[in-house]
Amino acid sequence: MAELRLGPLLRYADGSSATVWVETSRPCAAEVRGAQGASGASRTFQVAGHHYALVEVTGLTPGTTQSYEVFLDGTRVWPLPDSRFPPSVIRTPAADDTVRVAFGSCRWAAPPDGGNDPVGPDALDTLAARIAAEPDGERPDVLVLLGDQVYADEVSEDTRRWLAARRDLSEPPGSEVADYEEYTRLYYESWLDPEVRWLLSTVPSCMIFDDHDVIDDWNTSAAWLADMRATPWWRERLLSGLMSYWVHQHLGNLTPAELSTDPLYAAVRETPDGTDELRAFACRADADPHSVRWSYRRDFGRVRLLMVDTRAARVLDEQNRAMLDPGEAEWLRAQIRDGRGAYDHLLIGTSLPWLLPHLVHDAEAWDAALCRGERGERWARFGERLRRAADLEHWAAFPASFDALAEAIREAGSGPGAPATVCVLSGDVHHAYAAEPTWPGGGPEARVVQLTCSPVHNSIPLYIRLGFRFGWSAVARSLGRRIGGHSGAPRPRIGWRRTGGPWFGNQLMTLVLRGRSATLRLDQARPEKGGGARLRTVVESELSP
Repeated sequence: MAELRLGPLLRYADGSSATVWVETSRPCAAEVRGAQGASGASRTFQVAGHHYALVEVTGLTPGTTQSYEVFLDGTRVWPLPDSRFPPSVIRTPAADDTVRVAFGSCRWAAPPDGGNDPVGPDALDTLAARIAAEPDGERPDVLVLLGDQVYADEVSEDTRRWLAARRDLSEPPGSEVADYEEYTRLYYESWLDPEVRWLLSTVPSCMIFDDHDVIDDWNTSAAWLADMRATPWWRERLLSGLMSYWVHQHLGNLTPAELSTDPLYAAVRETPDGTDELRAFACRADADPHSVRWSYRRDFGRVRLLMVDTRAARVLDEQNRAMLDPGEAEWLRAQIRDGRGAYDHLLIGTSLPWLLPHLVHDAEAWDAALCRGERGERWARFGERLRRAADLEHWAAFPASFDALAEAIREAGSGPGAPATVCVLSGDVHHAYAAEPTWPGGGPEARVVQLTCSPVHNSIPLYIRLGFRFGWSAVARSLGRRIGGHSGAPRPRIGWRRTGGPWFGNQLMTLVLRGRSATLRLDQARPEKGGGARLRTVVESELSP
């Protein structure tokens, strides 16, 4: 009998259809049955000995909510027996509905040791508990996870013991994951958490990778990549990371229409074992990253979300460094322009923050100029060492791309049909803040804001907290300008200021978008006396122009 190994994950949902992702123990027919007649079925496909299905559910009606069950070969496997959670539901938005977008990043999913969680309560766990306690109350319409869904280079003690039973950890890559099977262990650890499993079964989700989904500082520079390719274990790690990301995260990001025309998805499903097809795809992505697009677009009524790949799509040549290759940059501009006037709010999801504290921005731009050779080879070698040691690889480290994104945002927010808000959603830096840009000579009519929210479940050392607080100060801004002057790095074409934060803790931000109005809320997971945790609202503010 087929068993449910992982899932279900409710990934896509619109007014008439949805997709539900599952992993099963053997080949079978996966079926989703809604309480009000919606349904869908699909045969599983196989990758590396694992069996998956992405079931398209049709027959949904806008503005309704219906519970659903999952069947494998006709046997019900979800909800789980004796589940303490309410039924999983598919909620379809009405055309004029309010859209609630919750987002965050960086979830280290290691289970607490003996009930003591060293990094504090998990924000996704506490969100699940709140929704489960009030199933008819407010919940996100979509959960946007902005990177580091798994940590391939920072495993838990339980996973380390599992790895040690499988291979010799004295051989590289040691206690980091090495292949596809070990990646599946990370997803089991993360998504079998009971609260998170139920949450992902009942709230649609959009995902994108960041560095730890593969390795810390992934694609920092051409020199970094050359060093990694010289190791005996890197190629298998990267291919396995891309393959597992495609299966577990990327497929669910796509709309049913996109899935129906995706040649790789068709090839994997049509063969008894799709491992070779998927591995060949990952090899192409490694050899020519610009041949693959991980970025995607989702529209939620009059809210447009553009999720942008800022890891695999980089141009690493020091003289032509770019966060996005030319094709990816043009895709972003085209999605902004498409159907101008058809959306009231534009959300740009990028795992790495665009607007950083001024001192951090200037340090990254200075380092990029050094690595480019502006002060000679000796300084270039120093800049490369510093870049890796201090993680200097955000948008600021790609100055031309920083300015290009500013121009794309200015264009998006200006003129007839401009949206009310343009929000850049980011994570990565293990704290939360809001910042707003200014353009010389006047900016767009839309309210533009950088919203950074991280971590969902992780920590940040005290010295880095103090550094981020100092980085926004007037003294730090003056110091940054002096640092930038040393390398001759050009000043950015825009200015910006912090308008909220920094906030530290395990947290989620939520945008409530209604018509042309927008409200921002930051919730932090706080422990409760007597045990347990809950989300507490730290700030709530209007973002509308």
